[in-house]
Amino acid sequence: MPLEPWPVESIDTNMLGYWYGIIKDGSDYFGIEALEITRQTDSSYSIIRYGKSVKGDIILPDTAYFTGYTSYIEQQRFMNIVGSVVITTQRRNKSPEVKTEKIYYLAALEMNHDTMIVKTIIENFSPSRKGFKNPEELKLTLIDLIGQKKNIFDDLYSLSYHKIQKPQPFVKPF
Repeated sequence: MPLEPWPVESIDTNMLGYWYGIIKDGSDYFGIEALEITRQTDSSYSIIRYGKSVKGDIILPDTAYFTGYTSYIEQQRFMNIVGSVVITTQRRNKSPEVKTEKIYYLAALEMNHDTMIVKTIIENFSPSRKGFKNPEELKLTLIDLIGQKKNIFDDLYSLSYHKIQKPQPFVKPF
């Protein structure tokens, strides 16, 4: 659920740019991921996530598009991210049903010079709820859990990125 009713921050120009990170989960899986963050409005970002994962000898490209904005809960800065997924359902003897569904992510965000740390909140961070009726209910639950010093972050999706110059496409001369 997006946190739109909360005060959102103006664009932080330090966040704009190309961010590069490597994902490792301890198995033979690792991934290369980059975020291209640009200004969408005075308070929202356009985020393109370029991913490439490697499992054994298979390389899988993965690109996703999001809209994000920042807000604070207590002293913690969060990135609120909205995206969409296409879901295709195949039924016997019928045409496939295709629908688009909005998805929401919430991640703690820390920046230090050319490093950005993104800590994604785990999906079941609040065992007492499967959904929230409104953003204020979500905010109050997060304030309570943060105050209790509960770990609400998903270690697998807590990533560190470094700001780099955006790579230019290689053009082979004739």
